[in-house]
Amino acid sequence: MHISLPDKRNDTIMVWVKDRLLPRSEAKVSVFDSVVQGGDAVWEGIRVYDGRVFELDAHMDRLMNSAHAMRFSDLPSREFIADALFATLKSNGMRDDTHVRLTLTRGEKTTSGMDPRLNVHGPTLIILAEWKKPVYAESGIRLITSSIRRNTPQCLDSKIHHNNLINNILAKIEANVAGVDDAVMLDIHGYLSETNATNIFLIRSGELLTPRPDSCLPGITRANVIRLARELSIPCREFNLSITEMYTADEMFTSGTMGELTPVLEVDGRIIGTGRPGSLTEKIRNAYWEKTKSEGTPLPF
Repeated sequence: MHISLPDKRNDTIMVWVKDRLLPRSEAKVSVFDSVVQGGDAVWEGIRVYDGRVFELDAHMDRLMNSAHAMRFSDLPSREFIADALFATLKSNGMRDDTHVRLTLTRGEKTTSGMDPRLNVHGPTLIILAEWKKPVYAESGIRLITSSIRRNTPQCLDSKIHHNNLINNILAKIEANVAGVDDAVMLDIHGYLSETNATNIFLIRSGELLTPRPDSCLPGITRANVIRLARELSIPCREFNLSITEMYTADEMFTSGTMGELTPVLEVDGRIIGTGRPGSLTEKIRNAYWEKTKSEGTPLPF
């Protein structure tokens, strides 16, 4: 059965698996791989703009830190991963409008089981590059608040960018059922954390506010937004934010590599601000777009 893809060019892409490129139809991992057995993997979402890989070093740092925290052994070098990334992009002729899902699993096991001592083959590197524009409408999105909570550091530290995304997926299912774009997830104390896929920013009385990175991922795009706000002389604070503060914000937007900066127009049936992208949101978003046009690691081809 042929299934229509969001971008038909992705039907024939080459995908890096372990140590070589394979056609999409042949790009597979073993049923004994840790990512299949227990979601035991770390990953990065990376975007390519006009012949440059944006924030490659920051993504590499987070990938390696996550793998170290998970006690992966025999890691491929940063140089090997970067070369594999460049080879994947070159093989697909990708220089722009590209999103890369870069995954590093603990690798293949000798038999099924949770014990990392069963992993004797070394990590599996997967580089999936697709033709993909930002996934949200520039005009803005609608959200609900999910009943699913983000993990507390007491249970699973969000500083590890891991592949165990079940709570995020459950929150996304709630958003789908409600007919909105995504879902806001709270921490175990009832404060805002992030959406199922992005970080959250509010603007109140000219000040930019974002949840503390306790149970949310301290995203790379999030860090760029905070830096840009300071460059634009917009006050910015990390803060414990309540649902009511979200409902009554003057502006709200989300941030993430796959979606960039996206205005939020409505949450739980409450209109945010004027119900249109706000002026400070637009100012920060335009500054971010300019940054993506001028910065990044040049592709060597």
